Amino acid sequence: MAEREYTTDVVVIGAGPVGLFAVFELGLLDMKCHLIDILDRPGGQCTELYPEKPIYDIPGFPVVSGQELTDNLMKQIEPFGAQFHFNRIVNGLAKLADGTFKVTTDDEDVFYAKVVVIAAGGGSFQPKRPPVEGIEDFEGKSVFYSVRRMEEFRDQDIVIVGGGDSALDWTLNLQPIARSMTLVHRRDAFRAAPASVNEMKALVAEGKMDLVLGQVGKLEGENGQLSAVNIKTSDGEDIRIPATRLLPFFGLTMKLGPVADWGLDLNDNLITVDTEKFESSVPGVFAIGDINWYPGKLKLILSGFHESALMAQAAKKIVSPDERVVFQYTTSSTKLQKKLGVA
Repeated sequence: MAEREYTTDVVVIGAGPVGLFAVFELGLLDMKCHLIDILDRPGGQCTELYPEKPIYDIPGFPVVSGQELTDNLMKQIEPFGAQFHFNRIVNGLAKLADGTFKVTTDDEDVFYAKVVVIAAGGGSFQPKRPPVEGIEDFEGKSVFYSVRRMEEFRDQDIVIVGGGDSALDWTLNLQPIARSMTLVHRRDAFRAAPASVNEMKALVAEGKMDLVLGQVGKLEGENGQLSAVNIKTSDGEDIRIPATRLLPFFGLTMKLGPVADWGLDLNDNLITVDTEKFESSVPGVFAIGDINWYPGKLKLILSGFHESALMAQAAKKIVSPDERVVFQYTTSSTKLQKKLGVA
């Protein structure tokens, strides 16, 4: 597969609330952003781990859910046209001779930017591997933990395992193009949106897919290619389901990941930054939100918002070193209001 190349002012690694607000602060100063995230949607742990859980310490919102906060932030940054790249891990960061950063992902993306902002929370969310013997032999060939290109699943016998939003969303998205679709969950109770569950059950009732209550046992296949999945049903029965693709959605775990190898000063697996610019030990690489450390650090979303504002001021001096920046308020600056589309 050929590399895809992008040139931008800033690459933001992490599309959680702090990464999203960074786009707003950078956009006010006319900097363009590309965001990269391992998840398949914006919001980070707010939407992945507790989309409906109430948050009480966001200024101006007595209570807001993780999903509502994310939706509002996405609406807030609409004027700035940020580009998102989901289902990707940043696996390389290098500084070129001219000072530009080269950022690469595991999906053959190459980004060239003057500034890199790491807003990756506690690290990258990585999928939990189900306790199935020999599953490693099939990973990346016929067992996948995310869907990057739907077309690769066309005319396949697909088994999806899980009961959350990701499992239900991909069941509904892939069912129309699959040769066969089976959803496996350990019980007849789901954590996903009720509308998605109802739609899935309607497809089952129409005979367009199968729902099996139970747990995955042995996998069959050779040379990395799956041929069948064996299920121990909740009734104690052993059944065999033909399968050429398996998508387990067993939740996520936090790992620092490749960030640990980028030559940044770390403090207990967190990136050490100053409190003036929130810049790391590598000039031009900033860290904001839960991924950073400095004396007195509080792991709060509102702290990350503050860090985003100061980071953006410093980033502007790198992106446009010859431009004089006059600090302005959105309440009184017609120029800023025009950028936001509210003037």
